[in-house]
Amino acid sequence: QILGYAGVLGEWELTATVTEKARLWTKEFSGPLSMKHVGICTQDGPEQKTGEIRFQISAFSSQLDATLLVDGLECTYSARLSDPYSGLMACPDRAAVPLKLWLR
Repeated sequence: QILGYAGVLGEWELTATVTEKARLWTKEFSGPLSMKHVGICTQDGPEQKTGEIRFQISAFSSQLDATLLVDGLECTYSARLSDPYSGLMACPDRAAVPLKLWLR
């Protein structure tokens, strides 16, 4: 289970349920994700997006590298082990935004 917040003000809530595929030196995870706009500026209810997340965690460096597919966009994310994982999500033709992830 993954919980996260994306955006400068954490205005997008990210949830995902992933399954693990163990490899020799990394752990790989993938599964469906949902992003919900939780900011106060929505007029017709919260905007929601769905997609998929795939990520790896290195056994040596505790580095998390992810690909997020959301509404046809492929975004990348990289962070080191902490509570939460904290880094920048980069999507094509857009400024990178902060993303914090908790793995449960």
